[in-house]
Amino acid sequence: MATIADVAKYTGLSSATVSRVINDYPHVSEDKRKLVHDAMKELGYFPNTSARNLRNRKTNVVAVLIPRLTNPFFTLILDGIERVAEANGFQLIICQTKSSKKKEIDFLNLLQTKQVDGVIFTSIENEWEYIQPYTAYGPIILCNEYHHEATVPMVRLDQIQGSYLGTRHLIEKGHKKIAYCMGSTSGLSFDRRLGFFKAIEEAGIDMKSDWIFRDTYTMEDGKRVFQQILQLSDRPTAIFTGGDEVASAMVKEARTHGLHVPRDIAILGFDDQPIASLIEPELTTIYQPGDEIGARAMTVFIECLNGIRERMSQAVIELPLSLVIRDST
Repeated sequence: MATIADVAKYTGLSSATVSRVINDYPHVSEDKRKLVHDAMKELGYFPNTSARNLRNRKTNVVAVLIPRLTNPFFTLILDGIERVAEANGFQLIICQTKSSKKKEIDFLNLLQTKQVDGVIFTSIENEWEYIQPYTAYGPIILCNEYHHEATVPMVRLDQIQGSYLGTRHLIEKGHKKIAYCMGSTSGLSFDRRLGFFKAIEEAGIDMKSDWIFRDTYTMEDGKRVFQQILQLSDRPTAIFTGGDEVASAMVKEARTHGLHVPRDIAILGFDDQPIASLIEPELTTIYQPGDEIGARAMTVFIECLNGIRERMSQAVIELPLSLVIRDST
């Protein structure tokens, strides 16, 4: 028996496009519609009517994909999502991916089997080509982390501005040797890198490759990276981290090795989590309005589900970030 995948292979189109034709979605050219229908006839493919009816059923449940529930920033996002969801009669399924590509796809199957009406991503592990086919089954919203190839609404923060502000602050403090800690290869990490290097290039500062550290997310990562920095013959005088957890661990590790923050080394965080004002010295960091971005993402989701907003358009809602200056710089 022929499948959607067989039709996609026969036509040379993606499975997502074939699915949109079968489900009579708008914004598909007549040429592609004819190509799909001709292939269906040639291959003897018949859409599963019961499956289509299942997809059209509302559950009033939303899956929210979060990398780590222990990260307070994602808890803030979740609070914003939940506030709007509850006010509109929706329930949430919280899905912790632990940055696993497989877990992410497994949770997307909740949408394909219509156990949820849609999915809100707060982080992305897979390339967009693997997520795209699931857009045929319901709204997918990107919240916080994003992907430049995505074809769905995105509610995000101006990460270029955030990393630029932080880097400029360190430069204005007189630092010319600045280490940079980044995350993955996502759109968020890419834009933060752009903002960092924009400020570095404007100041005419030379960067060394061994001052750049990848895949830094947790306190353990912060400890590991700081120990690597201690081994460098030419140490940076400041560190711009990708999160307050990483930065807090570095402050603690600096104290362990008899270094004073910020006199010996300045440390700048990101997110403005509660730990930023609890650690000594208090962290200079970039404030991200987690509750607001979560609330906006859930509002956009409801608009897409109700047909108020086109759920397959790359609408971008961007919120600003701000620099919070404390004692670590």
